[in-house]
Amino acid sequence: MEPTSPPLTPPASGRGIDAPLADRLARAITLAGPISIAQFMSAANAHYYATRDPLGAAGDFTTAPEISQMFGELIGLWCADLWDRAGRPDSAWVELGPGRGTLAADALRAMATAGLTPPVHFVETSPTLRAAQAERAPGATWHNDVSTLPDDRPLIVVANEFFDALPIRQLVRALDLWHERFVACQDVLFLPIAGKQVPAEIIPEALRDAPPGSVIETSPASVAVMRALAGAVARQGGAVLAIDYGYEGPAIGDTLQAVRGHRFANPFDQPGEQDLTAHVDFATLAAAARMEGAHAYGPIGQGALLTALGVDARAAALANAAPDRADSIAADRERLTGAMGNLFKALAVTAPGWPVPAGFS
Repeated sequence: MEPTSPPLTPPASGRGIDAPLADRLARAITLAGPISIAQFMSAANAHYYATRDPLGAAGDFTTAPEISQMFGELIGLWCADLWDRAGRPDSAWVELGPGRGTLAADALRAMATAGLTPPVHFVETSPTLRAAQAERAPGATWHNDVSTLPDDRPLIVVANEFFDALPIRQLVRALDLWHERFVACQDVLFLPIAGKQVPAEIIPEALRDAPPGSVIETSPASVAVMRALAGAVARQGGAVLAIDYGYEGPAIGDTLQAVRGHRFANPFDQPGEQDLTAHVDFATLAAAARMEGAHAYGPIGQGALLTALGVDARAAALANAAPDRADSIAADRERLTGAMGNLFKALAVTAPGWPVPAGFS
């Protein structure tokens, strides 16, 4: 989903901002030297999300809400159940990187059946996607980042495939030293290189002696967003539900990847024309939330969460209502809870005093 870090700003001289992003990045690197993976990823994704609707068969990838209404409905019921057991406070509902607004539409419809009809806030900067979201949640309020979210009431926040698109740093082991990975350019060919040396102290102790070529990833941008959300939740009440593909770090591995036309691509090709993501370190996000005084639960598998929330019963109800779609509904349920359900994980963050969220007990 959409990055919140500002894009790299190339020098004003030379080609104007209407030039292709690859040309502008190439000129910036030629004049000022290699840039970090984080700068490259931030610039590429900022351009990518601002200039297209990337979802669906005609786009580059499909997210869980676009697979089936069951996903958004169950997330909405998760929110409503937690709100109900917390005493039904006057809360705001927030989604980070809402895509087309499909999850929001399904979740809001389900929440309304339980009596929860909160004001809706979207963190989204893409004009194209904002227009699509407005059709599905007409009364929503939009924000460029999390700093302007309401500060006078509990927040119930959903972030589905949001953190994976935030910029990462990569640290690579070269012989006995660690270096930050940078991006260099030859003509308009971008390639990763070992950049400046970094102090060994910033490498997790258990990983410092990893073999040459090992890569460690960190995402200061993700930590900053989680700390801001967790701090607001700890002060105001509420919860955060983050769902993404990822792992419990620290760990070794290069997970930076690109997807274009529903196929994997070279992440250094055609910046701004394909989706760049990296796996999410849920252990680091949970630690960041706890630093702000919030409680963290999980991560657990997406499949386990949806099963605990009743996806089987919902699939059966939908199939009974539309017998001609029974096979496709069963296939959608399997897709959400099978391989995707194992790869994707869910982390819940709550305010002190709020109940344990459903599926995480």
